[in-house]
Amino acid sequence: MSFKPLSSLRRGIGMLWRGLDATRRFVLNMLFLLILIVFLVALFGGGAKPLQDKTALVLELRGDLAEQTTGSVGDQLLSNIGGETRRTIQLRDLLTVLDAAAKDEKIGSVVLMLDELDGGGLAMLREVGAAIDRVKAAGKRVVAWGGMYDQKRYLLASHANEIYVHPMGMVLIEGFGRNRNYYRDALDKLGVTVNLIKVGTYKSAAEPFIANGPSQAALEADAYLYGALWQNYTAMVEKNRKLEAGAVARGIEQLPQLMEAAGGSAAQVARNLKLVDGIKTKDEVRAMMIQRGAFDASIESFRQVSYHDYLQRHPQKPFGDAVGVIVAAGEITDGQGGPGVIGGVSTANQIRRAREDDQIKAVVLRVDSPGGSAYGSELIRRELELTRAAGKPVVVSMGNVAASGGYWMSMAADEVIADPATITGSIGVFAILPTADRVADKIGVRTGGYTTTWLADAYNPLRPMDPRFGQLVQASINNVYREFTTKAAVARKTTAAKIDEVGQGRVWTGAQAKERGLVDTLGSYGDALRSAAKRAKLGEDFRVAYIERPGSKFERFLELMGASTQTAVNIQVKLGMLPDALPGGAVAGVAKDLGWLNELADGKKPFAAVTHCLCELP
Repeated sequence: MSFKPLSSLRRGIGMLWRGLDATRRFVLNMLFLLILIVFLVALFGGGAKPLQDKTALVLELRGDLAEQTTGSVGDQLLSNIGGETRRTIQLRDLLTVLDAAAKDEKIGSVVLMLDELDGGGLAMLREVGAAIDRVKAAGKRVVAWGGMYDQKRYLLASHANEIYVHPMGMVLIEGFGRNRNYYRDALDKLGVTVNLIKVGTYKSAAEPFIANGPSQAALEADAYLYGALWQNYTAMVEKNRKLEAGAVARGIEQLPQLMEAAGGSAAQVARNLKLVDGIKTKDEVRAMMIQRGAFDASIESFRQVSYHDYLQRHPQKPFGDAVGVIVAAGEITDGQGGPGVIGGVSTANQIRRAREDDQIKAVVLRVDSPGGSAYGSELIRRELELTRAAGKPVVVSMGNVAASGGYWMSMAADEVIADPATITGSIGVFAILPTADRVADKIGVRTGGYTTTWLADAYNPLRPMDPRFGQLVQASINNVYREFTTKAAVARKTTAAKIDEVGQGRVWTGAQAKERGLVDTLGSYGDALRSAAKRAKLGEDFRVAYIERPGSKFERFLELMGASTQTAVNIQVKLGMLPDALPGGAVAGVAKDLGWLNELADGKKPFAAVTHCLCELP
C-alpha cells in the first residue's frame, strides 16, 4: 500500500477538528449544566436565611439619593478600580425597603446612619420622611445616629424617634438661597458678546452671561420660591421634633452666642436646642441597641439586616398586569439619553413600549428635570398624549424639579401630582447666540467669502450677529412660547392668557403651583402609583414595572471601553489667573456655567429653543 501524505494530513486535521469540536461541546454543556444548577439552587434552595425576631434594619446609606442610577458601566468599573465605592441610592428602592419593614413582624427597629448620604431635593426627602413615619406608625422604633448632619440629612433624621450625634459632630442647618456667578464684565474683556433672545420676564437662566448681577425680577422670584421652601423645611423639622414655631430660625440667629456658651461644642449646641436627644459615640449606640434588642454572637453586635440585603429580599413582581413607570430624570436632550439624561427620542420610545405592552395598563411618568430642549420635551409630551388616546391612563408624578421642559412634558396627563416642595413652572423660552467678533479682532482673525444668500452665514460666531437672523430667532422663540402656553392652557383647561400670567419664566413651589392651577394634586410618588392603578382598575395589590432604556451589545461594549459617556468641556478662554485665584469649588462652578454656554452655542442646529430653569436644589 502506497503512502499518501496529503490523505494522511487531511485525516489528521479532521481528527483534530472533531476532537476540538467535541471538547467545545463538552465545555459548553458543562457550563450550561453549571448555570442550570445555580439557577435551580437559587430557585428552590430556600433563598435568603429567614430573619429572626427583634431584627434591626440598619440603613447605612452610602451614595447619592436619586430617582435613577446614573453613570455608565464604564464609569462604575473605573470607580471600583480606582478604589471608589460611590453608589446611587434609588428613591424607589429606599421606599420599598422602608415600606416592607413597616409590615415585617421580624423587624423590630430601624437604625438610620446618614453620614455618607448625599443628594436629593426636598420633594425626595419628604417622600423618604413619610416612609419613615409609616415605619413608626407600625410600632417600630427609629433611631438616627451621625457625626455630620447637614440640613438634608437632618430632615430625614428629624423623623426618627431618637436622634444621637457624635461628641465631635454637629447639626448644620444653614437655610436656602444662592449667589450665582455673573460673567458680563469677564466676557466683555474677552471680547465675547452673548446675544440673548427670550420670552418671559422671570426667565433668568441666562442672566449670568448678559449682566453683572441678578435682575429685580429674578430676586423677587427667588425670594418667593426659597422663602416658601424654607418655611416648609422649618415647619416640618419643628413638627417632627415638637419644637415651638420659629425655633430653628432663632437658633441660627443666636448661633455665635450659643456656641460660645457651649464651649465651642457644636454637638452640645444641638443638644441644647433639642435638635438631638443625646450625644453618643457609635459604639455607645451599638451597646444601646444590643440592650434593647437581641445579641448576635456571629457579629458581636445587635441582630440586624443591612439595607442591600433587605432590598434583595423584596424583588419586584416579574409578571402580571402593571402600572408602567418611566423615570424622566436629568436635563432634556433631543435624541438618545441614558440614566441621568433625558433623551427626547429614547424616552418617547420607552413610553411607546409601555403603550404597546399588553401587561401595562397605566403609565406613570416620574419627572425630576429642570428642562432643556423644547423639541425633546415635545416628543415626550406627544407620546403621552397618544398613550391616553389609546385608552391607557397617564399620571405625572413630579419629584424635586419639574420646571420648564420638565413641565412641558407633563402637559399630557390625566392627573399631575406634585409634592408641596417640588420646583415647577418656569414656563418660558430662550436662545443664546454668543459671538466672539471682538476676540477675532484682538488676535487678527478676519472672515470673508461668498454666499448665495444672506442666511448662509448669518450666524458666524466670529462676526457680529446679523440683525435679520436675530429677528428670525425672536419670531421662532415667540412661537415656541405660544406653543408652550397654548398646550398648557388646553391641559389645564384654562386660557393661554391666564397661563401667561403665571408663566413668564416664573418658578413656583408645588404648593404655589397648585394654588395657580398648574398641577392637580399635592401628593407623593406612591399617590401617583395608586391613582394610576385606580384609573386602570387594577386593585390594591398591583405590580409596578419600570420601563428602562435597553442598551445595545455594542453600546455596552463601548461603555466598558470608555471612561465616560459624557465628556467634560475643555474651556479654552483666558481668564487671567482664575484657577489660581479661586478655590477649587468656585472654579468648578465657573467651568460648569461656561461649559453650558459652550454646549448651547455648539449645537448642530442654527440655534436651540431652550426651556430650562437652571434651577438648583436647595
